[in-house]
Amino acid sequence: MNLRVLKIIDGTTVDGPGFRTSIYFAGCRHECPGCHNPSSWDFEAGTDMSVSQILERISENDMDVSLSGGDPLYQAEALTCLCRMIKDSGKSIWLYTGFLYEDILANPVYAPLLKYVDVVVDGPFINQLRDTALLFRGSSNQRLIDVAKSQCGKIVEWESEF
Repeated sequence: MNLRVLKIIDGTTVDGPGFRTSIYFAGCRHECPGCHNPSSWDFEAGTDMSVSQILERISENDMDVSLSGGDPLYQAEALTCLCRMIKDSGKSIWLYTGFLYEDILANPVYAPLLKYVDVVVDGPFINQLRDTALLFRGSSNQRLIDVAKSQCGKIVEWESEF
C-alpha cells in the first residue's frame, strides 16, 4: 500500500509538542488563499512511498508523528493503515486537515482514522484569521481537538502542557 509523500521532516517542533517526525502528503482540494505550502496541492507531486518505508523512517527517528500536507485525508484508506501501525508502536499522532472534525466523523472513509489519532488540527486556513501567536496552527478558526476526550459528542480542545 503506497502513499504520495512530499517530504518527511525529522525532529521538527512546529507541528505539535516536542520533537516530531512530520510527514507532508501530496494533494489538497481546499486550496486555501494564503496557504504556506501551495505546492502541496498537486496530487502528482512528491513520490510514492510504501507504508513500510514510512514506518522505517518513523522508527529510525523514534519520535511522535504529525501528518500534514496537502491534506492527508485525501489518502485516508492507506493513511488509516499507516496510523494503525504507528499507534501500535506507541507513538502519538497529530493530524492536520482542512476538513472540520464533524465532517470527518460523518464520513465513512475518514472516520476510521480517528481511532488512531490523538489530536486533529481541523479547518481550512483562513488568511483573514491568520495569527502567528497561535500554538501549532495558522488561523484562529482552526482547532486542536483532543480526539480521545471528544468521544462523547462534545468537542474538547487539546490543552498545552507548556
